[in-house]
Amino acid sequence: MLEELFQLSQNYIVNYRQEYVRYFLKQESLSNRFSIISGQRGIGKTTAITQYMQQNYPDIYTDKALYIQADHFLLGNNTLYDIADEFVKMGGELLCIDEIHKYQNWSKELKSINDTFRKLKLIVSGSSALEIHKGSHDLSRRALVYKMKGMSFREFIEIKLNIELESFELETVLIEHQSIAQAIVDSLAKKNQKILVLFKEYLEVGYYPYYFEYNNKEQFYLALEQNIHTTIENDLLAIYPSLTGNSIKKLKSLLKVISASVPFVPDMKKLKSIIGVGDERTLKNYLKYLEDAGLIKMLMKSSKGLGSMEKPEKIYLDNSNLLFTSKANIGTVRETFFMNQLSKEHKLIAPKSGDFLLDDTLTFEVGGKGKSYKQIKDMSHSFVASDEIERGFGNRVPLWLFGFLY
Repeated sequence: MLEELFQLSQNYIVNYRQEYVRYFLKQESLSNRFSIISGQRGIGKTTAITQYMQQNYPDIYTDKALYIQADHFLLGNNTLYDIADEFVKMGGELLCIDEIHKYQNWSKELKSINDTFRKLKLIVSGSSALEIHKGSHDLSRRALVYKMKGMSFREFIEIKLNIELESFELETVLIEHQSIAQAIVDSLAKKNQKILVLFKEYLEVGYYPYYFEYNNKEQFYLALEQNIHTTIENDLLAIYPSLTGNSIKKLKSLLKVISASVPFVPDMKKLKSIIGVGDERTLKNYLKYLEDAGLIKMLMKSSKGLGSMEKPEKIYLDNSNLLFTSKANIGTVRETFFMNQLSKEHKLIAPKSGDFLLDDTLTFEVGGKGKSYKQIKDMSHSFVASDEIERGFGNRVPLWLFGFLY
């Protein structure tokens, strides 16, 4: 059995071999003995795992490292624990398990593997909705959990043009945006490329690495829509087995309603009626499922999250690419991009004035090149993130530059 799994592992490493290394492996060393990588479907978790294996075990025929998919038929009746036991007895050092959310009782077995084989390094990946705190097999004290995102605008340009560009801290961007933007624009000019043309393409197709596997946007959007359906029908069902077929239909209806009018300003009473939900608690659970799955982002009035009393101020789709599966409003596209790129490291809530309040300190208004300061002119630490400009001035920062934070 292990011999077949080694062959399968080698095939995956060859098939997912890529020269370009994403921000994730540059920022995260995965040095902990037990690491969990969570993230939505299609953002590159499998590639990150196989690249980590290649970096640490360059010989793909090594018997020291093994990659397996938790739902692969070759596992048969063998448990993950059985595989780990046999692997360790053969001198195995690194066990990587992909799609862990599809494996029944995954938390119990991972706990047992981690507690029993103290010299074995574990790297596990799963859906954004993975609940490591759930039940009696709480893994939060044993594993470090890394949340992986899709491509930044910077990464998209690097892959597309085969160049290297620097990422920046937010504080540096806000202070030095003019010189940073000028340097990037000049760098792209050497390749006869325009930053705003690339930015438009990124907003439409650049968040998911698998875009580069397709010949055109239409094929990419078909794959993206299939991923959305699979996320709801398979991934969420695997993590929340109490969901019924009727629940899945209602989740799809809820996402459809939100997608038809984003940013969606929810009327909870009306929304319950539209999708056929009897109580607000169930509706809030459904919203949480969609957010956990990486399909939507909720903007709250406070930083307390979706509490018993509060409803979301606005609901966005998770990233701008999702908007282009139908007709997209440019204002919504801009706000969605900003929220997606900033939410990786920062806390965003809805302010009294402006579009976003960041870390309870910085206020941002997001718009086109003609966006005024009127709404936030009397507020300290306020900025306008403007689309359609290559370089900014003062507190007007090019919107595209927020895609260089990772």
